Order: sequence, then C-alpha cells, then structure tokens
Amino acid sequence: MTGIFHLAWRYLAYHKVKTIVLVAAVTTIVYLPVALDIVVRHSVRELTTRAQATPRLLGAKGSPLELVLNALYFESRPPASIRYAEVDRVRHSELARAIPLHTRFRAGKSPLVGTTLEYFEFRGLELAEGRAMTMLGECVLGATAARSAGVASGGHVLSSSENVFDLAGVYPLKMKVAGVLRPTGTPDDLAVFADVKTAWVIEGLAHGHQDLRRPDAADGVLRTEGSRIVANASVVQYQEITPDNVASFHFHGNPAGFPLTSVLVLPNDTRSETLLQGRYLRDEEAVQIVRPAAVMEELLGTILTVRRYVLLAAIILGAATLATMTLVFVLSLQLRRREMQTLAKIGGSRSLIGSLVAVEILGVLGAGVLLAAALAAATGWIATAVTRAFVLMS
Repeated sequence: MTGIFHLAWRYLAYHKVKTIVLVAAVTTIVYLPVALDIVVRHSVRELTTRAQATPRLLGAKGSPLELVLNALYFESRPPASIRYAEVDRVRHSELARAIPLHTRFRAGKSPLVGTTLEYFEFRGLELAEGRAMTMLGECVLGATAARSAGVASGGHVLSSSENVFDLAGVYPLKMKVAGVLRPTGTPDDLAVFADVKTAWVIEGLAHGHQDLRRPDAADGVLRTEGSRIVANASVVQYQEITPDNVASFHFHGNPAGFPLTSVLVLPNDTRSETLLQGRYLRDEEAVQIVRPAAVMEELLGTILTVRRYVLLAAIILGAATLATMTLVFVLSLQLRRREMQTLAKIGGSRSLIGSLVAVEILGVLGAGVLLAAALAAATGWIATAVTRAFVLMS
C-alpha cells in the first residue's frame, strides 16, 4: 500500500501545474460558501449586539433605519432635528431615562457626538487617560479618533460643519481634549464626544465675546445707552472656550427648543417600555420611537436573503467545477493508457491500478479541503476584527 501512495505522490509532484490548479479549484469551491457564512454570522452578531443593547430610540419621523444608523453607528445623513423638550418629556414621564444625542457635526474625520456623561455609563466607556469633559468646550476622544488625529489628553481638535458649503456662519470651535477612551471595538472608538451644550455652541446657538466693559475693548463699542452697551462688527467672537472666557458664553432662546438628532431612551422595565411606546403612536406626533434591534433585524433579513442566493450560486459553481475536474481526470486516464498497460504488464492488478487513481483523486481533494479548512479558520479568527473595521469605516 505504501508503494501506491509513493507512486501517487510522485505523479502529482511531477505534474505540478495540473495538481496546483485542481487543488486551488477544490479549495475555492469549499472555502467560498464557508467563508461567506462565517463573515455573515460575525457581521450579524456585530450589528445586532449594539442594537440589542439599546432599548429604544427617539427621533424625527422618517426612515427608522437612517435614525438607527446615525444614532448607533454615527453614520448616514443626520435625520431631521427634534427639540430638546423631547428629553424633558421622557424624563417627566418617569418611565425611562433619556440621553440626548447631537451628531450633526464632525471633528476632522471623526463624528462629533454631543451628549451627556450618562452616555459613557450606558455604553460602559472607560477612560484610558485624562478625565471626562467637565467644562463647555471640552471633549473626550475615542481610541481610534485619538490615534487618527494624533492627539492625547491636553491637546486640541477643531470642529467642522456637516456640510462644506454651510454658509450659516458656523465657526470652527477649538476644543480641548480632556481625555481619551479605552478601545471598545465599537463605533464609539471613532467618535469625538462633547457635552450637548458644546454642540449647540458650534451650531451658533450660543457665543462668547469680549467684555465690552474692559478698556481694551473700547474699539468694539458702537455706543453706550445707560447700562446697555451696543457692540459694532469688530467685536471678536471667541472660537475657543477657556476658563478665562467661559463665563462670557451665553445661549440665545429657550434650551427646550434647541435641536437634537435623537434621544436614547432607557425604560425602567417592560411595563414602562410598553406605556412609553403607546404615547408616540398618535398620527399628530412629530417624533417616532423605534426599537433598534427590530430595525436591524429587518435590514439583516434582507442581507440573509441575498446570502441564500449567493450560496446557491456558489453551489452551482461548485458543481460545475467538480464536473470539470471529473472531465480532467477522465481525459488524464485516457492519456495515461500506456502507463496503465505498463503497470499491468509488471504485475499490477486492476484493483491496484484503481487504487492508485483513487489515491491521486483523494490526494487532490484532501489537499484542497485541508487548505480550505485552514483558510476558514483564519477567516473566523480575523472575521470579528474585519467586521468591526468595516462597520467603523462604512
């Protein structure tokens, strides 16, 4: 039997090109459907884990998918704004906690998320260095955002508008980096977090300027009317908030009407969740409350349907490849007729010759399957990291 294996090995080694092609074909038809299944399963897990950890999401009426993608992954076009009064409405119901989100701006390549310290507690975010933001104009960077910007705690980042053609007079704000978060492998790694009031400053709903009562600000005074000072256009509006000028920043209007992109809603229990859901079912409501897990399941249902068609195509392709391989082996036997006759003349039985051919075929199939298994194991090992990177970069 050892001689059969030796002869089969020598034949396959001699015909290197044919052997490599056949092994590659077997590897491909085995690996592709397995790898697709592994990647899809990891993708489903990565996409649903964050959605399942978020009980309810409040936002403007429109596409639930866009709302979820923006609030959970900080991607897609920001939805229409809702009023901060919706946060108070949820809190006053005493049925749930509410965490505001404002994701309309960016800081360099990173999404700028205006929120509160409750968000860090909810997502389980921990600081790797520095501290949490405590003052207007401070921010905390996700691990990837800090690495991408090359900034550590104590440094600064600049905000930017959601639209490069924004002509509304929204000035970049130079924000001090108070701290950097530990890596989590979630979209939070890519974000720059600031207090929601800082996001409102960037939006132009608050500003700070020179103290016109100081002697060095005399050039900025247009006229004085009793205790009222009227400034001219030369007054400098601050683009950085520091301990020295933070007291000069003030908001214009009622904060209840200030904009948010969404609100994370954390019900007290199942009963509270049901009661709260019912309060937003009226047609005249300007906002909607959605369950992110259900929205992502609907999206993933479409993806899984596509996967079935891809798997069917892979099976058909595999069957065609196997048929071609069978033809290759049959033609190879025809070309090796004289070799087989020689083996028969020196005492080789029909069963021995058949065993030799079978070992050659099994050798090719076995090598292809083993290589496919090794690639599948490697795919499973890196699938989580690749999926997370894809989610973060998409």
